[in-house]
Amino acid sequence: MRLIVAGLMVLALTGAARAAEIVRVAASGSVPEVANRLVVAVEDAGALVFARVDHAGGAATVGMELQPMELVVFGNPRLGTPAIREAPMAGLVLPLRVLVYTDGDGTWLAYQDPGEMIAEVGGAADAASVAPIRKALEKITATAAGG
Repeated sequence: MRLIVAGLMVLALTGAARAAEIVRVAASGSVPEVANRLVVAVEDAGALVFARVDHAGGAATVGMELQPMELVVFGNPRLGTPAIREAPMAGLVLPLRVLVYTDGDGTWLAYQDPGEMIAEVGGAADAASVAPIRKALEKITATAAGG
């Protein structure tokens, strides 16, 4: 019983870890179309696309199936560097990642809130460096979602 109480006290004092909120943005078009628009929106915003991962394509190489799904990894050093300077462990969650996927309700762009991700690794969710990252991510995903 003492061990349980001690464990609860530690959790109360340190705060239980929780995953960053997942933001979902409804998109029009197929996964490849939306992923292509996402890449264009990233580049138009002056950011760099570091990787584009076709999860369904990867699954197919081992004889498995997934719904269409692509992960786009991107960032803008002008925006990310200040956040990493303030909290070096932010380098674990930057560059940003957006998942483009489809389910029974349509095609989606999904990402984790950058402030919450940075807070999870010891930074401040409300740091001045986070707002420009969040704003750029919202604009990029809204553009990629189409209309």
